[in-house]
Amino acid sequence: MVETDEQSRFYKILEDVIDRAFKQSWVKVGGKEKTSKNSPDVLYESIEDYKEKTGKRFRMKRDQKDRGLTREEAFKEIHEKS
Repeated sequence: MVETDEQSRFYKILEDVIDRAFKQSWVKVGGKEKTSKNSPDVLYESIEDYKEKTGKRFRMKRDQKDRGLTREEAFKEIHEKS
């Protein structure tokens, strides 16, 4: 199948849209301000700090529940990556 100019332009626009979406998502995830004074790898100091800064309740992942982790252990596993 030979690609026409119209298809080529469409694919280029689609590629640009997808690239921008991933870059914006990456900035949102990777660009969070780190709050701990002790460790630069800590995003949030505690579950309470997480709730205060995000307005959201911390929720454990299903596999963490299945492994029998406490909420504090699950929180540290996610937010204190060293």
